[in-house]
Amino acid sequence: MQKICVIGGSRYFGKVLVGRLQADGHQVTVLNRGSTPPASGVEHLVADRNDEAALIAALGTRTFDVVIDQVCYTPVQAATAARVFAGRTRRYVMTSTIEVYDPATAALPAVPAGTSVPEEHVDPAAWLVAMDLPWHDEAYLEAHYAEGKRQAEAVFARADGFAFASVRSAHVLGGGAQEFTGRLAHYAERIARGEEITVHAKALPTVFIHYEELADVLLWAATTSDFTGPVNACSDGLLDVRDLVATVAAQAGRAPVHRTAAAGGTASPFSFDRHYPMSNARAKELGFAFSRTADWLPGAVAEALALSAAPTT
Repeated sequence: MQKICVIGGSRYFGKVLVGRLQADGHQVTVLNRGSTPPASGVEHLVADRNDEAALIAALGTRTFDVVIDQVCYTPVQAATAARVFAGRTRRYVMTSTIEVYDPATAALPAVPAGTSVPEEHVDPAAWLVAMDLPWHDEAYLEAHYAEGKRQAEAVFARADGFAFASVRSAHVLGGGAQEFTGRLAHYAERIARGEEITVHAKALPTVFIHYEELADVLLWAATTSDFTGPVNACSDGLLDVRDLVATVAAQAGRAPVHRTAAAGGTASPFSFDRHYPMSNARAKELGFAFSRTADWLPGAVAEALALSAAPTT
């Protein structure tokens, strides 16, 4: 049994993770702002992670074997957590994102077509941190999500108070109504109604992961493996937006209708005109066995279609 603190953990794969930790016999503490209480048997601490004094007060004298940070988006948040948890935990695992590799959001080396991005493509230990940017502004943060994650990783990578690892998640799907981004629902609803799907003229492939599999990766990273640094988490198999649309359309019994986005225009979710799919080779070498996207995607699509067909109240 390990003592594990999950920051966030109230919805989607974070909620699944907390359940997995409990089922494995760990002593779990969830720390969040209190909007959603955790399951029975889980200690619940209420604090705003942006308020360092409140965070320290909520933690009291508690220490943990591992902290899993589901909701760190900025270097400012990372610096606060690094100070607060130094000496309180031996290991800190941050949920990060494939978006750290997006060449549209940073000056990154080009990724040759047909290759997948390894972790060293973005090295947090060498990434520039700018604490004085307007990270507290919600509009700025939304527009700079990828950079916020890169810089948060960089702050933790340089912290001395614990061993640090980050899990860079692929695009997460599955869960029906739990999938709060609504991206798969976008396709289910539009295709079921026979509406157009806007795609790039040359849409490039990306990688995905099922929300329950991501919970499993985080569980493994926190309780089984002792790696440090970033690791990519994605199911096997590349998929582009047309493949995704075809899967939804086949289950919906409708012919997909595509419209090509104008140059510089907005396309549907997961339509990418830039190449940055991740490689999951490091995680496999460390011992994690991934599923194939093709195996779970039909079930995720069925959930989204059922949700789109459900009557509204």
